[in-house]
Amino acid sequence: MTQAPTANSIDVPELIDRFRNIPTANVGDSMDRLGSMAGIRPVWNGARVIGTAYTVWTRAGDNIAIHDAISSAREGDVLVINGEGDTSRALIGEMMGNKAKKQGIRGFVIDGMVRDAEGLKDLGFPVFALGVTPAGPYKNGPGRLDETIACGRVAVAPGDIIIGDDDGVVVIPQDRAEEILLRAEAVFEKEAKKREAF
Repeated sequence: MTQAPTANSIDVPELIDRFRNIPTANVGDSMDRLGSMAGIRPVWNGARVIGTAYTVWTRAGDNIAIHDAISSAREGDVLVINGEGDTSRALIGEMMGNKAKKQGIRGFVIDGMVRDAEGLKDLGFPVFALGVTPAGPYKNGPGRLDETIACGRVAVAPGDIIIGDDDGVVVIPQDRAEEILLRAEAVFEKEAKKREAF
């Protein structure tokens, strides 16, 4: 599947590279403090992810669509999963993280639960979710891939830029990515100068 076109003059790989070291707080501030996911946190401290969204909408407690997404996502994508906010069952664990990493997927962002937090940390594979539970998922479906979803109370379209760090996850609309990058760089530089003045 080809990447959707953008209105940016900077291409997507360069946009991602320039966003790479900007904290999510600065990015959120540059979007009028909108676009930050609610309740989605890193599963292990120090996790950071950046990439383009490949979206999944799955039934609560069921991960068959996530298995399909791992096989069909593009290298450099972040799987962003609407798990319907369910906290009863984990949707992914270490084995799925390992498979996704080998496919070139950069991480998971899940409006739901995960398990094997220590194993995911050992893999160095960034995962952001509502929390952790040992309870495993079902595999009955249904699910949908690569269409606009909600995750952490934010709309996410395929190809949007996703950034996650210790503070949480922000969603950068693809068609505004260059404008937001320039604003985020200005916020970052302004804060850096303030720190130097301390």
